[in-house]
Amino acid sequence: MSAVLEKPAVVEVDEAGLSTQKDVSGHSSVMASAPEISYASFAHLDEKKILRKMDIRLIPMLALLYLLSFLDRGNIGNAKIEGLQEDLGITNDQYNLCLTVFFFTYAAFEVPSNLLLKRLRPSRWLPIIMVAWGTVVTLMGIVQNFQGLLSTRLFLGVAEAGLYPGCAYYLTMWYCRSEIQLRQAMFFSAASIAGAFSGLLAYAIAKLDGLGGLAGWRWIFILEGLATVVVALASFFLLHDFPETATFLTEEERAFVIFRLKYQGHMESKDEGSVRVAQADEFEWKYVWAAFKDWQIWVNIFVYWGIVCPLYGVSLFLPSIIKNLGYVSSTAQLLTVPIYIVAAILAVVVAYFSDRVGKRSPFVVTCMLAILVGYILCISTSKPGVVYAGVFIAAAGIYSAFAGNIAWLSNNLAGGYKRSAGMAIQIGVGNLGGAFASNFYRQKDAPRYILGHALEIGFTSVGLIAACILIFNYMRINKKRAKIVREGGHNQFTPEELSSQGDRAVTFRYIY
Repeated sequence: MSAVLEKPAVVEVDEAGLSTQKDVSGHSSVMASAPEISYASFAHLDEKKILRKMDIRLIPMLALLYLLSFLDRGNIGNAKIEGLQEDLGITNDQYNLCLTVFFFTYAAFEVPSNLLLKRLRPSRWLPIIMVAWGTVVTLMGIVQNFQGLLSTRLFLGVAEAGLYPGCAYYLTMWYCRSEIQLRQAMFFSAASIAGAFSGLLAYAIAKLDGLGGLAGWRWIFILEGLATVVVALASFFLLHDFPETATFLTEEERAFVIFRLKYQGHMESKDEGSVRVAQADEFEWKYVWAAFKDWQIWVNIFVYWGIVCPLYGVSLFLPSIIKNLGYVSSTAQLLTVPIYIVAAILAVVVAYFSDRVGKRSPFVVTCMLAILVGYILCISTSKPGVVYAGVFIAAAGIYSAFAGNIAWLSNNLAGGYKRSAGMAIQIGVGNLGGAFASNFYRQKDAPRYILGHALEIGFTSVGLIAACILIFNYMRINKKRAKIVREGGHNQFTPEELSSQGDRAVTFRYIY
């Protein structure tokens, strides 16, 4: 008979009479790791209720943080059509360079930031970097020349580097493989909402043109940067760290969440049986190096580029693309709104079904095909209605595919620190695609932007090929491992050795 959890008779308290965070963490971890504990031990708990509690406490705050991040990263596109380029006297090539340099520092600092996240606690590290980038964005509102704008974009990349990979990894410390894409999509949809909100906000803020002797585009940076700093200060008190220390969960619920995460990913089927293998969560440099040497991460980066290049093409240049179709700047800002709203809704719907069926690749590939169709429409004609429809279709595919691809790789990386480093490599190197995309849409190519659209088609096509390579190899490796297990090959390893091997263990099954 499975063991039934018992609460400890004595809980150490601090001077205020409350259990300390260390105590809370320790009791829950011990309960979850006890050898006699199984899923049946938690049968009396309502798993859906626990997930709802986690969703309410975690997702809205993360979504707000990422909304502000994407808003502050992409508002330069809105500022451009409100006169930034003319006022600073910068050329088209200089403007594109300011867009590009952001991604170099952004990519360089992602892995260190993700490793620091777990060691310094999310409720401290994420607000610190938010204050930093909010300050940088505010200062962008007072730059006077090309050198000033270039410098602030470099520092913005440093400060923002830890936010998205940090939040994406943070969610994997709370949710299992079969639940993660929906939460990634709800959180990432904030980027889509940011695109819509950016257009509306820029339209409204631009009306402040002349106030205090400042141009409207300067107020876009100043007000949006100050809003980020205010939210960052509040997030010190609103962010939760880890399941082990979650005060909104009971001790049994904390133990259950830890147990689910600890033993996920390894085989549990009638044909192969089941082996209880815990995920390795202790820090060792070998797990970081293992991420750098993992073939699947580098192949997945090509999938990522096939999605992120169109993503940044849309976020940085959509207002300009629509304006060059013959609309005035205020109308161009507003016409971006429905594109982003529909993309956000579709991302959540696609994620829901992907989690429900336990598959990633069919949804990622289908959405990437939608991106292809959208850009083919854009490149095929100069008719404003058709181009707008093409961008609409492409954006709908982009946001759904992006969340799916992040979830896909995170599902297939086992061990806390390998997953931390691996996701940071994926997102960091992958976001160099933003550096490419920053130079796709040259002003001299307006209004057709044939080169830009063609490059997006090319990157998406390469991404689709990389996705097929991943699918084929995941299927091949899973079949090979299943054969080894059926022949009893896994018995030559202890559970500790299998844990140390992570996703390279013969008992681990890739999701595709």
